[in-house]
Amino acid sequence: MIDGNFDSKTLAKMNLALDRVCETAPRGEQHSVRKRIAREIIKCARSGKTTLSELTSAGERVLHEVPPQQGSRLGAAPEAPAKYE
Repeated sequence: MIDGNFDSKTLAKMNLALDRVCETAPRGEQHSVRKRIAREIIKCARSGKTTLSELTSAGERVLHEVPPQQGSRLGAAPEAPAKYE
């Protein structure tokens, strides 16, 4: 997934940032969530921001954009079936 020329230190920091963000993220173990976070970390590194702090912050920003799982609304009570009279 990482297509770019990153040195081994940058790659290590990118992997560490991904792991740190995903271990605290809701649904961080899900592939789709990890993939979105990883994309943002890669984008950050390509822009030249390669400190662990910058990479981690980039990954954390994605968490605000991750939608709830399909078919469930977090914090919402299930809807009652419609009643017809």
